[in-house]
Amino acid sequence: MSSAIEQGDIRESSTANGVATIEFFHPMSNSLPGQLLSKLTEAINKAGKDDAVRVILLKSSGDRAFCAGASFDELSSIENLEEGKQFFSGFANVINAARKCPKLIIGRVQGKAVGGGVGLASAVDICFATKYASVKLSELAVGIGPFVVGPAVARKIGISAMSMLAINATEWYTAEWAREKGIYSDIFDSAEEMDEAIKKLSDQLSRSNPEAMVMLKKTFWEGTENWDELLSERAAISGKLVLSDFTRNAIASFKSK
Repeated sequence: MSSAIEQGDIRESSTANGVATIEFFHPMSNSLPGQLLSKLTEAINKAGKDDAVRVILLKSSGDRAFCAGASFDELSSIENLEEGKQFFSGFANVINAARKCPKLIIGRVQGKAVGGGVGLASAVDICFATKYASVKLSELAVGIGPFVVGPAVARKIGISAMSMLAINATEWYTAEWAREKGIYSDIFDSAEEMDEAIKKLSDQLSRSNPEAMVMLKKTFWEGTENWDELLSERAAISGKLVLSDFTRNAIASFKSK
């Protein structure tokens, strides 16, 4: 049986002034297998319901990759449509948890974000990053497509920029590009500088009117009320495509590199 470290994990903590930190970890560049996506959804829901929490910080461990997206090992093990939809529903559930959470969520992106990682960075309410935090939607390169994360990304940067990312599936776009398009609110030369800015903002929000922040978040997400159904439909599309010979061969090729 794999250890918790090998499977990845979620760490939760909070400060006296109501800042809750949710930190995810996986040894494969912070990739997100299904069990980790489930834990991440639960952690966001839990913090959202906690009256002592004023603001949430979402981050990953380490000083390199923020999130490598879906777990190739798990993708290659999917055997039927139901398993495929279930796996991609994991990303849908995290995005919807962030969307529905009544607390403002700050994202911390210290390094590269791929696929689902770009979705996470887009699903938070404000996101800080380092200059190393380039982005890529690599799904089409393995025969799928960013169907589940697409609405979250397009909501932040628009259809045109999202299309560029989705079509140029092997290309990295710089952190500066992501800032200009709206995924990141600001980028920093180092993680230390980024963390100083995050602390300043989180301290400020911890002293802000909780009711006002709840209402403000609702306005941010107006027009997304259909996302439970939409992202479920998108998960089914990805779940079907992952069973194709093209995708199975593409994933096997990536894993062998």
